[in-house]
Amino acid sequence: MSDQHIDPAGNTQAFRAFANAREQEQQQAAKPKKSPLLPIIAVVLAIAIVGVAAFLLLQ
Repeated sequence: MSDQHIDPAGNTQAFRAFANAREQEQQQAAKPKKSPLLPIIAVVLAIAIVGVAAFLLLQ
């Protein structure tokens, strides 16, 4: 005869792992994406400063 007793700990642990994974995915999805705008502005500003300095030195 087979044992009719099923260990609920295995199912509970699997569900908890699944639920925790879903929560982590939702938290990561809720984080705002970093915009590349700031580095682009910094590069453009640096190029402008170098250009103005070169212009003033060559006059």
